Amino acid sequence: MKVTIVYDNEVLIKDIGLKSDWGFACLIETSQDTILFDTGANGHLLLQNMAILQKKPSDIRKIVISHEHTDHSGGLPSLYPFLKNSEIYRLKHNSTNDRTRTICVEKPQELCKNIWTTGPLKGSTNEQALVLKGKDGCYVVTGCCHPGVETILLAAQKIGTIVGLLGGLHNFQSYHVLDGLTHICPCHCTRYKHQIKKQNPHSYLSCGVGQSMEI
Repeated sequence: MKVTIVYDNEVLIKDIGLKSDWGFACLIETSQDTILFDTGANGHLLLQNMAILQKKPSDIRKIVISHEHTDHSGGLPSLYPFLKNSEIYRLKHNSTNDRTRTICVEKPQELCKNIWTTGPLKGSTNEQALVLKGKDGCYVVTGCCHPGVETILLAAQKIGTIVGLLGGLHNFQSYHVLDGLTHICPCHCTRYKHQIKKQNPHSYLSCGVGQSMEI
């Protein structure tokens, strides 16, 4: 399974034309499926970054929207022309088009082999996260962590042992919660990246458009 950041506030790989913007999206590729988690705010920018990273939007079979804020769902309409019989998993019914099927997520469920949604988790904004089962344990992918990192990790632990965390962590400061994780990649809205890196120098990974990891 390969995870690639295609939209973020920062660019990791410089000088190849990738652009940053306030928002988040990552592409998850397996031998059986391609899933886009969130779509950033600007669809044109998302498609541009994907093209530079040699990722085809027509390969996407499932799209998961963590929550309905524009910086996570705004890029979705630009993807419609490239999608065919794709499924969109979100926390409320939104009209799409005849090329996609919207599934309203109401509880934890397996999306495909080794990939689950936590289902809706309550917070200042309700949100869902993904749990990816890798070779050495489970990795959690988040949008903004509005329900709180602790709440999301607790829900994810029902699926398996958590070894990695990737995505927006908002104002998270309970750094001890990350003890024992082998991969920590704070993205997008994370306010205290420097402190997280200081507390976890060996497991910390810099986030930005172009970051990718095999799990």
